[in-house]
Amino acid sequence: MNYNINASSIAKQDAAILIKKSEIDFGTTVKTTDSLPNPAELFLGSFASCILKNVERFSNLMKFSYTKATIDVNSTRLENPPRMENLIYNLTIYTNDKKLNIALLKKNIEKHGTIYNTIKLSCNISGTIKMIQHV
Repeated sequence: MNYNINASSIAKQDAAILIKKSEIDFGTTVKTTDSLPNPAELFLGSFASCILKNVERFSNLMKFSYTKATIDVNSTRLENPPRMENLIYNLTIYTNDKKLNIALLKKNIEKHGTIYNTIKLSCNISGTIKMIQHV
């Protein structure tokens, strides 16, 4: 599989990534530091997207149902050289399905996630998955 995106910026303004039919604005200037995602946050968003995509994928393969999944991702930015380190995620799956095997789901996410495995080569990743009964 090959992937392609297009991004552009205008001097002293912000930037956008064009992916398929989506446009994602992101900040490159000081004036939008508090309102638009920065590249580090987009990076963490890509990681979160990978995990959520795999929840959906493995819900079919592992034959469990869920109504919603949420994820929080935190990381530390180190200075020299500048890089992200210690990604920590907390995934919550809202389900009443007793067939959900959380340990197997976590193993599958860690084994088959493209972004997960790419990041794992350069950064520590730790995470938890919890299930909340959804009423």
